Amino acid sequence: MPSVPISEALKRVQPSATLAVTNKAREMRAAGHDVIGLGAGEPDFDTPDNIKDAAIEAIRRGETKYTNTDGIIELKRAIAQKFRRENDLEYGNEQISVSPGGKAVIWNAFLATLNPGDEAIVPAPYWVSYPEMARLAGGKPVIVSAGIEAGFKIKPEQLEKAITKKTRWVVINSPSNPTGAAYTRDELKALGDVLAKAPHVWVMTDDMYEHIVYDNFTFASLAAACPDIYERTLTINGVSKAYSMTGWRIGYAGGPADLIKAMGKALSQTTSNAASISQWAAVEALTGPQDFIPERAAIFQERRDLVVNGLNDADGLACLKPEGAFYAFPDCSSALGKKAPNGDVLEDDIEFCAALLDIEKVAAVPGAAFGAPGHFRVSYATSTEVLTEALARIKRFCAALK
Repeated sequence: MPSVPISEALKRVQPSATLAVTNKAREMRAAGHDVIGLGAGEPDFDTPDNIKDAAIEAIRRGETKYTNTDGIIELKRAIAQKFRRENDLEYGNEQISVSPGGKAVIWNAFLATLNPGDEAIVPAPYWVSYPEMARLAGGKPVIVSAGIEAGFKIKPEQLEKAITKKTRWVVINSPSNPTGAAYTRDELKALGDVLAKAPHVWVMTDDMYEHIVYDNFTFASLAAACPDIYERTLTINGVSKAYSMTGWRIGYAGGPADLIKAMGKALSQTTSNAASISQWAAVEALTGPQDFIPERAAIFQERRDLVVNGLNDADGLACLKPEGAFYAFPDCSSALGKKAPNGDVLEDDIEFCAALLDIEKVAAVPGAAFGAPGHFRVSYATSTEVLTEALARIKRFCAALK
C-alpha cells in the first residue's frame, strides 16, 4: 500500500498536546481506570438555558441554511455592541468576522497575511496552536520567553529586541492559556509604545478569557489601551469560555475592514460559515442576561485558590497565583532527576506527566507543549471534589519521588 504523501507544511506542525492528553485520559477511562483529567480547556458548567432555547427557536424558525460566509448580520451587530459595551471599542459590521471557533479566526488571519519567511512573535508560555498555525500558514514563529520570575509576561524591551523587518504579527493572549497571567492596562500600554514605533507590525490579541479574572483584576483589551495601534490590531474573542459554549464553535474578531475582508476570502474557500444555529445562540449569549458570568468566575476563583495552595504544598512544586483563566502552571523543575515509584527517572516535564498519569491516574499537560519546559498545566475547570482528590494524588506522587 503506498504511503500517504504528507505535505511539507504539515510536517512542520506538531499535533495538539492538550488534545492528546485528553484523548489518552478518555482511553484509560474506557479501559476501566479511575483517571482524573486535568487537561481539558473548557468550563464544566453547562450552556445557560436561555442560550439553548434561542438555538431551539432558531431551528423552529427554519434558520438552518447557509449564512453569510463571515456571519449573520444579527450576530455582527451583537458583537459590535459587546465590543462597545465591554471594551470601549468601535467596530462596524464590515470590521467583524465570525468563524467556527476562535482557532479558525487565528488561522484565517495567518492564512490571509503570512508569506514564507514572515515572522510571528509568540510569547512563551503560549497556547499550543499559535506557533503551529503560523508554521502551517508558511510563517516562522519567533518565541519570546517570560519565566515564572517575570510572572509569565514579556517585557517591552524583550518585544523590541525580537522585532525585525520580517515581523508581521505579535500575538498577545491575556489572560493566558496556559498560565492564567494577565496584562494590566499599563503593561499593555508599555508594549503598545514599542509597537507604535514599528508600523509594519500587526497585533493579534486573544481575549478569550477576558471574563474569567480574579481579585478585582480589571481586564483591558489592547486595542483600547493602545489606540495608536488600533488600526493594526485584530481583537479576537468568542463565546466558548465565558458562556460555556465550547462545542458550539463560535469565534469572532474585530479589526481593519481590509483584513476582515481578506479573512473572509480565506474562510470562503475553507470552512465557509459557522453553523447557523450556533450563530443564533451566540446572539442570545451576547445580548441576553450576563449576571451568571461573574458568579461563575467567583467559583473559578475558589477553585484557583484550592489548586494553587495544594500545588504549593506538594514537594518540589512551585505555583504562581493566576490573575485569570482556569489554569495553574506549576514549576516542577525541582522534582526532575528523581526516580518515580515505577522506577522511571523523571528527566523532564514530559516524563513527569507520563509518570503522574501512569501511577496516580492524573492527566496533566507537560509545559514543553507550551514552550515552557520544567512546568505542567493543570485545568481547574472541574468540581471541587475532583480537584481535591487530584491534589491528594499529586501530593502523594511528589512525596514518593526519590
